[in-house]
Amino acid sequence: MVRGVLVVGEALVDIVRTPTGEEREHAGGSGANVAVALARLGRPTRIATCFADDRHGRLVSEFLERAGVVLASEPGAVPRTSTARASLDGSGAADYTFDLDWRLSPVDPSEDPLVAHTCSLGAVLPPGADEVVALLARLRDRSTISYDVNARPSVTGAGAEVVARVERVAAVADLVKASDEDLEVLYPGRTLAEAVARLLRLGPAAVVVTRGGDGALWLDRVGTVEIASRPVVVADTIGAGDTFGAALLDALWERGRLGAEHRAGLAALPRAEVRAVLEHAARAAAVTVSRAGADPPYRHEL
Repeated sequence: MVRGVLVVGEALVDIVRTPTGEEREHAGGSGANVAVALARLGRPTRIATCFADDRHGRLVSEFLERAGVVLASEPGAVPRTSTARASLDGSGAADYTFDLDWRLSPVDPSEDPLVAHTCSLGAVLPPGADEVVALLARLRDRSTISYDVNARPSVTGAGAEVVARVERVAAVADLVKASDEDLEVLYPGRTLAEAVARLLRLGPAAVVVTRGGDGALWLDRVGTVEIASRPVVVADTIGAGDTFGAALLDALWERGRLGAEHRAGLAALPRAEVRAVLEHAARAAAVTVSRAGADPPYRHEL
C-alpha cells in the first residue's frame, strides 16, 4: 500500500458572519482543512478527528468525502460537532469564537504514514491532546512529523501551560509552522528570531513562519530563506494558513523529502529547493484567500 499522510486534528463548521451581517456555514477546522487541501493536491490522505452525527457533522463528513479523505478513527467521540463563529472585517480577516469539544478515538496501530501532521487546537487542547502526542511519538520512527501551531488564545489562553503544550509537540516534530502572530502570543516580548531559536532548540529541522502580506520565512540551522507574498484580491483568510501548511508538505513530498529516513536531509535542504517549496505553498494559499471559506485549490489550479 502507498504510504500517505495522516492528519490528526479538529474538524468543525465555520459559521461566518460577513461585514454586511450575512451568515454562511462552511465545513472546516484546521485538521480537516489540511486533509482536504492535501487530498485535492492528489495525496492519499487519512484523518483522525471527531464530529457528531448531527447536521453540522454531516457538513464535515461531506467536505471530507468529496475530497477523498478517509477516516482513520471513529469520529463519534463527541456528543455534538464543534463550531467556530467567524466575524470578518473589511479586509477579510476573521476573528473566531469557538464552541469546541476535542476528543480522539483510538487510531489503528497499523497506521504507517509517510508524514503525520497535527495542528492548532487538536495538538494542545485536553483531553484529546495527550492522545495526539502519544500517537506522534509512536509514528516518529517511520514518519516525518509536521506541526502547525495555529494558536487560538481565545480557547486555550496564552500562559505558560499552553506554551509547554506547544513545545511538547514541537519537540517531536521535524517541521514546525507558525505565523508571526502565533509567536507573539506564545513568546510576548521576544523577537521573531528569539522565538524561532527557542523552537529550533527543541529539535525540529526547520521552522516556517508566515507573515500575511509580508511573505514567509524558512529558518533552520543553515540560515534563513525569505519569500514575498503573492498579490491577490482577498475574499477572506479562512483556511489560508492550513492550505500553506498542506502545500509545504506537498512540495517536500514531490522532492522525496518525507519519511523518517530523510530526516537528516530535511535539516539541510539546498536554499533553492527551500525557496521553491515556499513559493509553491504561497501559490496555494493565494488561491484559498481569493475565495470564501476554507476552499483550497486542486492541483490543476496551480
